[in-house]
Amino acid sequence: MSSLILQGVSYHYNGTQVLHGLDLTVGKDEIVCLLGASGCGKTTTLKAIAGLIEAKQGSVFIDAKLVSDGQTFVSPEHRNIGMMFQDYALFPHLTVANNIAFGLSKMNKAQKQQRVDEMLKLVHLIGCADRFPHQLSGGQQQRVAIARALAYKPSLLLLDEPFSNVDTQVRFELIADIRRIIKTQQVSAVFVTHSKEEAFAFSDTLAIMHRGKIAQQGSPEQLFTSPSSKEVAEFLGQGIYLSANALTATEYKTPFGVVESDVLHKHKARVGQIYVRPHQIELISDNTSDKQSERAEILNSRFIGSAYVYTVVIAEQEIEVAAQYGQSFEQNEQVIIKIKPHTVNFFEL
Repeated sequence: MSSLILQGVSYHYNGTQVLHGLDLTVGKDEIVCLLGASGCGKTTTLKAIAGLIEAKQGSVFIDAKLVSDGQTFVSPEHRNIGMMFQDYALFPHLTVANNIAFGLSKMNKAQKQQRVDEMLKLVHLIGCADRFPHQLSGGQQQRVAIARALAYKPSLLLLDEPFSNVDTQVRFELIADIRRIIKTQQVSAVFVTHSKEEAFAFSDTLAIMHRGKIAQQGSPEQLFTSPSSKEVAEFLGQGIYLSANALTATEYKTPFGVVESDVLHKHKARVGQIYVRPHQIELISDNTSDKQSERAEILNSRFIGSAYVYTVVIAEQEIEVAAQYGQSFEQNEQVIIKIKPHTVNFFEL
C-alpha cells in the first residue's frame, strides 16, 4: 500500500510553470528524498503535498484518500500530515512539553501527558520538558521539532531542509537518530534537501528532480551506479565524459583504452559517451616508452590527510583524482590514465 501518490501534478507561479506533470509514489513506512538543484521544484512539491498550495492539474492521494485533483481540495489541517521546517518553527514562549503537546487538542490532559512523556523518551530529551527553546542546542531543538511533528501520529511526515542549520560535526549523528525515530514510529516521510550526503544517509529512496519532474526514482545505490540520464549522473557526483564506442555488451573503446563494465548493457546505438567518476580513474607514472597510451597533465594537488588529491586534465576536462597510497606526482607532470572496470554509464548520442 502507498502512503502518498502524486499523479500528473502541475503548478504555475506568476506565469511560470514550476511543476510539469509530476508523478511520485511513497510506499508504506518509506522515507523518500526529493533531491535536486535549487529551483527544480522540490519545495513546491512539498507544499502541494501539504496543501499549502493548490495544484490545478493532477491528483494527490494520502493513504488512498483523494486530497487534491483540481476540483477536490482538502485543507492542510485535515490531511493528517506532520511537518518539520528548516528553522524548526518552535514556539519560543512555550516549554518543550507544551511545544510537543501543541497539536494534541483532541486528547484529555492525562492522554496528552502520556504522549508527551512517550515522545520525550523517544527523542532522548527526558529532563528537558520544562525548558524553553532558547535554552536548547540546535540538535535538541531539532529533536523537539520531530517529537511535535510525530506526537499526533500523522500518516505522512514532510521535512523541508531540516538539517541545514545544524553544525556539520553533529549533523550525521542527528540524521541517523531522526531516521531511527521515524522508523520506530512507522511513519512514511518525504524529505527535501539539496545535499547528496544528507539524502544518502537519511532516505530509503531518492527521487531526483529536474525542471519540475522526477527524472529518476530508486535506491541511492541504483541511481548512483545506473543513472538514467546525464542530469542524474552529474547531480549525484563529479565526473567527466569520454567519447566511447560500444564494442560488446561489456566493453567500450575510449581514447584511454577499452573500458570493461561489470554489468551487461543492451545498446540501440554504438556511438556515445561514458561518464567516469574520480574513484574509477587510476593515475600511473609515465615511466614507460609506450607512446600509444593517452596522457593527462597534473595541474595541482592538495593533501587531505590520508592521500593526495590531484587535479588533472583529461580530454580537456578537469577532475580531481585521489592517488593510491604511496603515489606522488609533480605539478605539470604527465601521467597515464587507466579507467578501472566498473558499472559503466553509457549514454548514446
